[in-house]
Amino acid sequence: MEVPLYCIIGVLLIVIVILLCRYYSMRRTVDAITKAVTQRLSEDTNVLIDVLSRDRYIRRLASEINAQLRELRVQRQRFIMGDAELKNAVTNIAHDLRTPLTAISGYLQLLEREEKSETVCRYLDMIANRTEALRTLTEELFKYSILTSQAQLKAESVIVNAVLEESLAASYGLLTQQGIEPTINITDTKVERMLDRSALSRIFENIISNAAKYADGDFAVSMSEDGKIEFSNTASELDAVSVGRIFDRFYTVETGRNSTGIGLSIAKLLTERMGGSISAQICNGRLTISVEFIQSPVRFL
Repeated sequence: MEVPLYCIIGVLLIVIVILLCRYYSMRRTVDAITKAVTQRLSEDTNVLIDVLSRDRYIRRLASEINAQLRELRVQRQRFIMGDAELKNAVTNIAHDLRTPLTAISGYLQLLEREEKSETVCRYLDMIANRTEALRTLTEELFKYSILTSQAQLKAESVIVNAVLEESLAASYGLLTQQGIEPTINITDTKVERMLDRSALSRIFENIISNAAKYADGDFAVSMSEDGKIEFSNTASELDAVSVGRIFDRFYTVETGRNSTGIGLSIAKLLTERMGGSISAQICNGRLTISVEFIQSPVRFL
């Protein structure tokens, strides 16, 4: 007995409708899971993913994702606690080192007044140099720990080019001591942004200080009307790998210049907390650090 054609077509249509309904149901479920995962990753919450689908594969997927979210939360809490403990430890160590370093500096000054041989003078100069380097590192560690634990920066209307000019003027002596005559090209158009003025000054001063240590005798600063600032200098000791790590904490190209490796890390931290961007690149042996603050509603991190 032959089955009528319309029955076959009817059955096929029913199957297609069922498959389409199942497809759209699974698609909605997957979209809901995707949205839920994104939300859980962006928030610090204990809430897991809950699916209404009865499909065992979807429920297995949700179960595996929830297991990973639980593990991620545990690891996140460990990171937060460890980071807080590290910051507290750095702050305490830096604070505790201040007193003995001050005493050492005082005794060295007293020894300078005493009669001593040429060899002793040379050794005392070396000790004084290393003591000053250690004092600088201690101060930078202390400042870094304070900055990273600071809850919020103070936003105010700032003329960025004016702050940049002030920072260059304040650092001019440091640059000339290194035999560097800076080339400056700053727009006359006032670039106004809502920023923390002292934080902005520190960003500029840290970048300029880094150039004074590592530049090969030249340094250029430019600022366009749209607010993009570029600091550039010849840096024969740097390569693409070094530049890729230039904003890392405590990273230095070499240790012979009393460098702490914190200055550019602080500059990056403050720039990003104020909603700006900072980057570095090297081309034909010339390092360029770019800083930019786009005018936007104030929302400091």
